[in-house]
Amino acid sequence: MKKLSYRVEHVTLYEYKTPVTLSQQLLHLTPRSLPWQQCETHALAIEPKAAEYVEREDFFGNRIVQFAVRTAHEKLRVSADSTIHLRARWDELDVKSSPRWEGVRDRLRDVTQPPLLDPSQYLFESPNVELAPALTDYAIRSFPAGRPLLAGAMDLMQRIYQDFDYDPAATTVATPLAEVIADRRGVCQDFAHLMIGCLRALGLSARYVSGYILTEPPPGQPRLVGADASHAWVSVFCPRTGWVDFDPTNKLLPDLEHISVAWGRDFSDVTPMRGVILGGGGEQELDVSVTVTPLDEQDIAPANKPGAALPGQ
Repeated sequence: MKKLSYRVEHVTLYEYKTPVTLSQQLLHLTPRSLPWQQCETHALAIEPKAAEYVEREDFFGNRIVQFAVRTAHEKLRVSADSTIHLRARWDELDVKSSPRWEGVRDRLRDVTQPPLLDPSQYLFESPNVELAPALTDYAIRSFPAGRPLLAGAMDLMQRIYQDFDYDPAATTVATPLAEVIADRRGVCQDFAHLMIGCLRALGLSARYVSGYILTEPPPGQPRLVGADASHAWVSVFCPRTGWVDFDPTNKLLPDLEHISVAWGRDFSDVTPMRGVILGGGGEQELDVSVTVTPLDEQDIAPANKPGAALPGQ
């Protein structure tokens, strides 16, 4: 079975107009350990030094860190450095042999069954996924009567890839899903929310997965430090098979190029870094640099523009 290993460096830098006297932050930066993914090492560096630091699991089983900086500062730098080992998830996945989607929908309505308690929490609206008739109308074309669940999910993923344009300038983290549907453009976060909304609108269970994806430089060019970005995709619950991931931004099933960090109902549950500050003058600059490097590569060149958005197509 094929295996790959990576080093992931994720650096977040905030710069403030005036000193911040208190900063309290919550991080989702620790890659999960999963049957196909091992997080061998993970180290966090916080500058200035945190006065309070707590590491724990959240409701969804993600590793999170809460910290507070109580010394005055005009810059806050958080760097996460991880070593990850991946193996192929599926020897073979036959989407056409999965259960009919209507049968799965009907089973998920019975939340008294212990195996369905976890997927049942991903059936409903969430802060970034507001259900609407437009979602049902778009989704149902991929789910005619009797179609296998995973075959329908595959078709939905492919249609989103074909029908929507990847445009980093089109949306922000606050853009409503209804606007994404109307404008037919967005980024990985939007396409993940869209696919999740479509599946939930049909009574199916889908969750949001945040992580990283390996991007390849042009032929003959070196891999650049900071040229990668956080990524997002979708996981669909299928009885007997379990959770199956789909990446609508790139029209593929995540495998050896996707590194899972956290999952939840939507982006609001797994934000890489969020918090509150006291001071700062009301203005701040944010710079995010992500580098995903196969461990057999060296001599990585610095990127001219850290935090470049992930190419979607």
